[in-house]
Amino acid sequence: MADTRENDVERCEYIHVHEDIVSKVNETMPDDEILYDLAELFKIFGDSTRIKILYVLFESEMCVCDLAQLLGMTQSAISHQLRALKQSKLVKYRREGKTVFYSLADGHVRTILDQGMEHISE
Repeated sequence: MADTRENDVERCEYIHVHEDIVSKVNETMPDDEILYDLAELFKIFGDSTRIKILYVLFESEMCVCDLAQLLGMTQSAISHQLRALKQSKLVKYRREGKTVFYSLADGHVRTILDQGMEHISE
């Protein structure tokens, strides 16, 4: 037989809504579209290969060949991941002759990963 207190917790009966708190929070909530975009950004960080690429690019800009050699992957696999990172504006590139060099888009990328590392290290 289930504990009656547990059942009370599971039911959300609006006995007393704190309208002032709900209203204040509702005013500051970003639009659904913004929250969707943020969720999509965080999905990019859900792949360990992309995380490795970002950590490599912390140290130096690199071309696809260098990244493939360093990470022991095919150029095709690296290019696929770089495409996703570019679309999410996490990496940028510059062309030097026929070679394309990739680097982190800005300091925010490092901050995001540093914060993540700090969080999991606690």
